[in-house]
Amino acid sequence: MRRVPTCIIGSSHTAPIVTGKHDPDKYAEVGSFTKVITGTILQQLAEQGVLTVDDPVERWLDVPSGTGITLRHLAEHTSGLPRLPPGTSRLDPYRNFTTDRLRQLLAGFDRLTDGPAGEHEEYSNFGYAVLGAALTAATGQEYDELVAVHVLSPLGLPREAMTARPPQHSSSLPTGWFGRRVKPWTMTGAILPAGGLWASPRTLARVLTGLVLDRSLGEPGLGWQRSGPLPLIWHNGATGTASCFAGAVPDGRWTVVHRLSGSPDATDRTALEYLRTAHSQ
Repeated sequence: MRRVPTCIIGSSHTAPIVTGKHDPDKYAEVGSFTKVITGTILQQLAEQGVLTVDDPVERWLDVPSGTGITLRHLAEHTSGLPRLPPGTSRLDPYRNFTTDRLRQLLAGFDRLTDGPAGEHEEYSNFGYAVLGAALTAATGQEYDELVAVHVLSPLGLPREAMTARPPQHSSSLPTGWFGRRVKPWTMTGAILPAGGLWASPRTLARVLTGLVLDRSLGEPGLGWQRSGPLPLIWHNGATGTASCFAGAVPDGRWTVVHRLSGSPDATDRTALEYLRTAHSQ
């Protein structure tokens, strides 16, 4: 059995734990951890008065009125939108999900939900794609600029610390049986705000501790998941080539686990086991 390249960073160790051909300083896909960044941007723009989290979607996007869907619904997965945008494929799910395709779908926005907004929670990558489009429309800025200005810079990170288009020579991807790098999914289109960012595991650690433990941008807000009585504040992510988990608890225990290929469930289990036995810093 091939060993899954793994990088673990956390409060119990002063240096990353690395197995296989992983690298804590190279870009890697972070998948749905991108939603934490998008939710943080929403929160920052609301605090700055650019918008409110309860703005209806039609305030910022050309969608039919009267859906009742707000930016908060999109961020909290209570919009009623499906998990995936219509028309995804199996091998490269979001390849054809371009900004033009999103615009076409928005024209029939009122026919895409499976119930009234706010009634139940259903995890939605599609919803975060719509949210990202609303944020760029509200500001007139591209998504990567919003990431740099509203998240990376306030955390003291360089603007290139998270990107959708990392240099090939400084990015980590798993290799196939003949040593060739596996081609990642196409995530640079409309799906970007839901799961298209790349960052090094060390950058993920800086973002996690800055937002959750140091509270550098205030209370951890929209985009994070919460579990248990403490609570554990976390998010994970998975693509066709990678999976990650980043989480922290208020007593100071935290971890980032990133794996190239392998089972996302195993990534989650590795992270939770680390937190169970971890020391705080």
